[in-house]
Amino acid sequence: MKFSIEKEDQKSHARAGVIHTDHGKINTPVFMPVGTAGTVKAVHQRELEQDIQAQIILGNTYHLFLRPGLETIEAAGGLHRFNGWNKPMLTDSGGYQVFSLAAKRKINSNGVRFQSHVDGTRYTFTPEYVIEVQRKIGADIIMAFDECTPYPCTYDYARKSMELTHDWLARCIDTFAATEPHYGHAQELFPIVQGSTYPDLRQKSAEKIARYECKGNAIGGLSVGEPDEKMYEMTDLVCRLLPVERPRYLMGVGTPANMLESIKLGVDMFDCVMPTRNARNGMLFTEKGIMNIKNEKWKNDFSSIDGDLPCFINDYYSKAYLRHLIISKEILGAQIASIHNLRFYLWLMEQARAHILKGDFSSWVGPMIKKVSARV
Repeated sequence: MKFSIEKEDQKSHARAGVIHTDHGKINTPVFMPVGTAGTVKAVHQRELEQDIQAQIILGNTYHLFLRPGLETIEAAGGLHRFNGWNKPMLTDSGGYQVFSLAAKRKINSNGVRFQSHVDGTRYTFTPEYVIEVQRKIGADIIMAFDECTPYPCTYDYARKSMELTHDWLARCIDTFAATEPHYGHAQELFPIVQGSTYPDLRQKSAEKIARYECKGNAIGGLSVGEPDEKMYEMTDLVCRLLPVERPRYLMGVGTPANMLESIKLGVDMFDCVMPTRNARNGMLFTEKGIMNIKNEKWKNDFSSIDGDLPCFINDYYSKAYLRHLIISKEILGAQIASIHNLRFYLWLMEQARAHILKGDFSSWVGPMIKKVSARV
């Protein structure tokens, strides 16, 4: 994997770059749709590629490990062949899901013993095993095993969790170096900065991770309930310490405004379930602001859903029709809303990149943050 910076904004830390992988290139800044169980919910791969124009999607190690299981994924020839996505993919380590979904989990220095939320079966994830699992899944970018601290948490808890994450990272890197990809394409390992909202811990973690000189770095443990201002403070601190020449991935973020603010701080990569999860509940993200399509005022509005957004759904569907589908709990409503939100997220990243390259990002981004944060 290679990363090159094409242009940097003169009045912020925003930059436009390109990540090269064996499954193709990724223009940054980039939003990565989340395909938890090997699928972006309610969206076909063809729609992801042609209509949404996604460059890279995510899979989740915990969910894929449980269903369909490694045997099926390996028999298919890896996740790319199993789900029919031929562009880059990233898998997270499953650490967050182990801590948030699994029942009766027990953490120690070796790893995590947990009970599946699906059928109650007990498993153990160690750093070594998580790397082995991600090798078998076959994503282009894989994540180190970490513990994601909740918010709020005590300083002592955050410190011990960070130290455990660092110990696990060393074991992940050793295992990664001692193993080979399974399917003929290169994989790269990204470590994850932790430390909750404590500046000294975030600094220590970022400095520790920077020393490994991995091909990219992630910032975890944010967007878990802390105020946006605190998230930006921690992101800014970490971005100033992580290597400039490596892509920076802010995990689990977020709203359109969150992403634009974080691009200003030097973040290159984002993922979040929000555009699809909120879509299924009738929340649409648009250039004019956030829309609750279930509101009565859209009942007889036969204009296109978001006429300014370059997406095929505006040629077919009105606000009134989508409102009807969502309220009626029709599957098509979830599909239309999901495609719209994902296309908007990708369009917003394309616009940010274009303005960085043009040289007027700083004058564009402030007004855009206000627009996308409004309620319509």
